[in-house]
Amino acid sequence: MKESAIKERELFGHPVGLYVLFFVEMWERFSYYGMRAILTLFLAAPILMGDPQSGYGWTNAETLSFYGTYTMMVYLMSIPGGWIADKFIGQKKAVMLGGVLLCLGHGILAIDAQWAFFTGLVLIVIGVGFLKPNISTMVGGLYKQGDDRRDFGFYIFYLGINLGAFLGALIVGAVAAKWGWHYGFGLAGIGMAIGQLVYMYGLKYLEGVGEFLGKKDSPDKELMKKPLTAVEKDRMLVMFLSFLIIIVFWGAFEQAGGLMSLYTEQKTDRLLSFSLPFVGNEIPAAVFQSINAFFIIVFAAVIGKFWINWGRKGKESSSLFKMAIGVIIMAFGFFFMSKASTEVVMNGDEIVEKSAMIWLVLAYLFHTIGELCASPVALSFITKLAPVKYASFMMGAYFAATGLGNKLAGFVGGLSEGAGEFQVFTGIAIFCTLFGVLILLILKPLKRLTHGAEDIKGTKHEEAEGFEIADN
Repeated sequence: MKESAIKERELFGHPVGLYVLFFVEMWERFSYYGMRAILTLFLAAPILMGDPQSGYGWTNAETLSFYGTYTMMVYLMSIPGGWIADKFIGQKKAVMLGGVLLCLGHGILAIDAQWAFFTGLVLIVIGVGFLKPNISTMVGGLYKQGDDRRDFGFYIFYLGINLGAFLGALIVGAVAAKWGWHYGFGLAGIGMAIGQLVYMYGLKYLEGVGEFLGKKDSPDKELMKKPLTAVEKDRMLVMFLSFLIIIVFWGAFEQAGGLMSLYTEQKTDRLLSFSLPFVGNEIPAAVFQSINAFFIIVFAAVIGKFWINWGRKGKESSSLFKMAIGVIIMAFGFFFMSKASTEVVMNGDEIVEKSAMIWLVLAYLFHTIGELCASPVALSFITKLAPVKYASFMMGAYFAATGLGNKLAGFVGGLSEGAGEFQVFTGIAIFCTLFGVLILLILKPLKRLTHGAEDIKGTKHEEAEGFEIADN
């Protein structure tokens, strides 16, 4: 990508295009996480003919299995979405196409019919596949290689993701609890439509970003045909290895939308001593999905600045190191869920006493700090290492790894019906801690495979349309 073609206008020290993509992703995530917050609750809700709170009456195991498959497919579609962008249309048009499909999908979910429900989910799966990897790649394209603003730019972008997630889970969850599931689904659709309008308006700030490089008149066409260098192959290898970290991380973290969501609904004491607007004195379970996003809004800049200062002091601050630390911190959050499960008292199948809300809040706090160490850094890591000709494909592969983590989350969460929540939560905590420590032990050989791609200084020359950083 030719950086000279990029609009140089800046706002608060970053390209204006970053804030366009920030708001597009914010509204897309509002729609997705708003729908996600009520999805499992809707599937597991009892069948109540004519009642707006009627669901499909699925068991917990059926619900978690479907949730895992659905969220896996959402992210697996990022591979063809990224590939089509790289080979045929470019990231900019792929994001536009994905947005249109998402508007249709979320809109159809508002219709109270099974055909509409499953048709809407299929359109959302395809739409996210086009939008998600390509908009993230466009964020990376706003910065030149070696620009130390790139990681913090992704923290800003990540803030947009979670501002949308916070508002989506909070507002859609409250609307669904008050007026019914399909009003919640419909509100999510309105959010996506706003995001699409923002993108269409902001295209003028994204000139030179996300263009298709393989078209006949593109000066980059021949570069796109060159085979990968040995350095690029090593970087591809370390990216694929990093995807294993992503699978483990999201396999644990995504219990939030599955097992933890059902646990909140069924076994958490959500009663308050006072009443809230719309919902009364009992907090809807879906609203708890907003806690993670709220903490990200509060701590994103803090964690981002911490790692910048940490690195400037000469301490270890590679993306792989941050991702490993993130896995370990996230793992400790599950010990609070283990504690919560010990407070639940059962009398046969009847719940006599539920656990306190504080354990959920503390679990989400640790999950959030872990996520801030791992997830935005991983996005930036891919844009640093991926060869330009495979930029969107590798971002798609990253999200596919996220999808596999989601499916793993559904499988692990489903084990709770047989093994029990305490065993599942504790097992996740111990396994993820040990896994994170293992990554730290093999960090040096993994870093060698990056060939200095994360070095801020020392850029010597450009090669094969990527910016090759010479080994020091």
